[in-house]
Amino acid sequence: MRDIFTYSNVINFITSLADGELNIATEVSWLIIALILSMVGGAIGGMLLAGKDIGYQFSAMLGALLAPAGVIPAILLGLATLSLLTTY
Repeated sequence: MRDIFTYSNVINFITSLADGELNIATEVSWLIIALILSMVGGAIGGMLLAGKDIGYQFSAMLGALLAPAGVIPAILLGLATLSLLTTY
């Protein structure tokens, strides 16, 4: 696992993530991170809202499936706006 940080491509990628540089690799990685976090948040929200009515497991599954539907377009719009603003 320590050897992965010796490759120059991995070091450049981690540096670009930390610096806030927007390129296609960092945008895709931020999109995946946001997708995972929205699924976790949707599952928790589904359990809080409808856990007693339809069951905790079913409401968590529905929340995890439906939460990214609202988050992904907002993230794409935000990343597009940020990439446009950094060029000007």
